[in-house]
Amino acid sequence: MTPTRTATTFAPPVMEARRWLEGIEFPPERPLINVSQAAPVDPPPEALRKAMAEFALERDEAHLYGPVLGNPALRAALAREISEHYDGRVSADQVAITSGCNQAFAAAIAAITGEGDEVILPTPWYFNHKMWLDMSGVTAVPLVTGDDLLPDVDAARALITERTRAIALVTPNNPGGVEYPAELVRAFYDLAAETGLRLLVDETYRDFDSRDGAPHGLMQQPDWDRTLVHLYSFSKSYRLTGHRVGALATSPQLLAGIEKFLDTVTICPGQIGQFAALWGMQNLRQWLAGERGEILDRRAAISENMPSLEARGWRLLGLGAYFAYLEHPFDIASDELARRLVAEAGILLLPGTMFMPEGDPTGRRQVRIAFANLDRAGIAKLFARLANLPF
Repeated sequence: MTPTRTATTFAPPVMEARRWLEGIEFPPERPLINVSQAAPVDPPPEALRKAMAEFALERDEAHLYGPVLGNPALRAALAREISEHYDGRVSADQVAITSGCNQAFAAAIAAITGEGDEVILPTPWYFNHKMWLDMSGVTAVPLVTGDDLLPDVDAARALITERTRAIALVTPNNPGGVEYPAELVRAFYDLAAETGLRLLVDETYRDFDSRDGAPHGLMQQPDWDRTLVHLYSFSKSYRLTGHRVGALATSPQLLAGIEKFLDTVTICPGQIGQFAALWGMQNLRQWLAGERGEILDRRAAISENMPSLEARGWRLLGLGAYFAYLEHPFDIASDELARRLVAEAGILLLPGTMFMPEGDPTGRRQVRIAFANLDRAGIAKLFARLANLPF
């Protein structure tokens, strides 16, 4: 019997890591520090929760089907916000709302690729992107990055074949944290346009970019939507992870294919989540600026604490948004190290092996720290534990 697509796809890394906690007790003086997942643990701000509750209680449409590509008011508002943020031109008919950003990626891949096609992914890669390509019968072609974790355009060009359909970038990057320079993103756009590929740019963590202003100028290009598929998420920005609200922007022609996928899978995005995303854009800009400032301060705390680890042989490879990506100094693989850290240091993090092709030796030396849920004191405790490991 031929194995199923899910049977030949690796287990979800975050779920696998959680199983490492089974049977382990953490003493009160050394509670678990969980830096395995990039998701806010706090609920949305109270004002937003109250507005959501009123919407659910008072509006019948909160509980009904809506348009497959999302509610018109939210699509229009997001188009305006994207246009403003990127100093470009985006219209509502170029925007779709999805049930999370993962679904936006899945829908785009379904509309772009066929069985046996290829998509280029820089490594270390976001594992859910690799998982979806596997389950779609699409080959993920690894694009190796160097110590700076930035992909090289010429190296990508060398990987293009007659089956290549797209290149997918994530910036600020998951898992590496690095922010791709505007000129690098533009170079990949030019490569995709020249070779007839789609460029998927996942900007889930856009609102926590350390740079002010537009991180790139792709939406300023004529006919940008022929090449670019821009992916976004409201989950991190307004703490709406459980409501699954994502989005994408591209050509109306490609959205027609995406609509088929979305109608088959979810019919429409949830109404309460869409309401919350729109309300957040209209009322929480100042609050979101404060959230960004806090994340940038925690990023600074990582840099300030790194010397204690560097003195013991660790290296910081990437830092930004929610993530720090490190190279460890030990003569053991990172997946073994990650398991040992649970019991011996009270730390749950993800090993680099979860973000690399099977057998790639680079991931054996790397780990990802998702630090967004740690304040400065928590970051100091994390680094103290790593600096004083008993091995």
